[in-house]
Amino acid sequence: MNRSRAKNKLALFLIATALVVLAIYLVFAFDRRLRELLSFQMGGLGSKADTIVNVLQLLFLGILAYLVVRAFNALVFGIVFRFRRGFEAPTLVRNIFSILAFTALFFLIFTWIFPTVNLGALFTTSAIFGVILGLALQDTLGNFFAGISLQADRPFQVGDVITVGAHRHSGVVEGITWRAIKIRTFSNHVVLISNSTAAKEPIEVSPRNNLNARLVFFNTLFTDSPAKTIHVVREAVREADNVSQKITPVVRIRNLGESSVEYEVKYWPDDYAKHHDTDALVRQRIWYAFRRAKLNFAYPTRTLLVERRPKPGERDGDGGAIVERLAAVDIFAPLSTEETAMLAQAATSHVFAPDETVIRAGDPGSSMFVVHNGRVSVQVSENGRLRTVAILSEGAFFGEMALFTGEPRTASVVALEETEVLEIGHAAMKRVFDTNPDLVESLSHIIAERRQGLAANQNLSPADEDESAGLLSAIKRFFGLN
Repeated sequence: MNRSRAKNKLALFLIATALVVLAIYLVFAFDRRLRELLSFQMGGLGSKADTIVNVLQLLFLGILAYLVVRAFNALVFGIVFRFRRGFEAPTLVRNIFSILAFTALFFLIFTWIFPTVNLGALFTTSAIFGVILGLALQDTLGNFFAGISLQADRPFQVGDVITVGAHRHSGVVEGITWRAIKIRTFSNHVVLISNSTAAKEPIEVSPRNNLNARLVFFNTLFTDSPAKTIHVVREAVREADNVSQKITPVVRIRNLGESSVEYEVKYWPDDYAKHHDTDALVRQRIWYAFRRAKLNFAYPTRTLLVERRPKPGERDGDGGAIVERLAAVDIFAPLSTEETAMLAQAATSHVFAPDETVIRAGDPGSSMFVVHNGRVSVQVSENGRLRTVAILSEGAFFGEMALFTGEPRTASVVALEETEVLEIGHAAMKRVFDTNPDLVESLSHIIAERRQGLAANQNLSPADEDESAGLLSAIKRFFGLN
């Protein structure tokens, strides 16, 4: 379609040029006869006849000069400039060239046809008129020179998305003329912003050949896992249309709100001009991803909590699962079902994010931990560097020496993924020992055997019987048992 329009414009230009050249030929070929005819019609006023003929010649030659300037403009800036530079010259530059070139040619033609007219005197006598005209054209001239400034700075180009001024006119730049910037809004409306106005206002530019980021906001319930939410949303957004594959979308918590955890998704669209549609698609993908992952959007709520003190052995929520988890831990094998339930009731659940430290070597402690969900890494320091000595998964435990003897932590434990651990404290274990003091000896043997196994794995000297007896003594002393 554009090629057809170009052909039509070329044909119209050639026809107009041919007609003007023919008119010029006729005026100059029949110059004398035309002057005589007009002089006869005016009753012998030859001076007026000469003036009319000269004006006709000036008119047709001026039109021809305009057509020549247009042709030269299209040749230099439309073809040669694109061939040498790879893009067309700015419209404002082309318009300025056309105005200056036509003005120069017109003055040359005027001087040739009216050699007796003093142009200097003409402009001198017109100074007052020029001042009046300048005041009348103040806004127009302001737009013109502001347009020149915009072309010199080139803050944006045709095809870029811009947002101008306090009224937030936003859209795709379609043209920059000597008077105004033409943008097409995302509602498919055309807005003309005068150059003088644009020069005074802040302009936000999103270049078309640049990856410009977008932010989309959403929220979840406080009970929904942040690690899971971030993973689910990132994977859902990165596959959406018009989301660049060059940069992975970023999902992060922007605020802990009154009724929700507030998130933002930062993504980079391939075509920024389509960002409204892409924002809508990203929100749609998040909704479906939430449905599949059993995540929940939050809304303002007020929850009334009625606290009931549980009976011994009872635990709210997943108490049964915690009892089963502790019963499967070999260090608690000597405990009865009631004693295990007592520990489960007193156990505290903690959730750690990936790469978050659960315990740190050297810190004091009086509790142990059981991995309920997830995985952790056990790390020790060697020559100032951390070395991983074990990976513990669900059902494994660590920190038992701090619980039974009060020793400082001997290793650091870091969550490898989102991990839930159950913490067994000193007070809970003491209640069990008070109920059944004979458990102390059984547990001390199990702990001693575990330490011997760890020493063998790390090529250390295994514990002997005296050390086992010393461990039993330390446990009794720590718990105040006879």
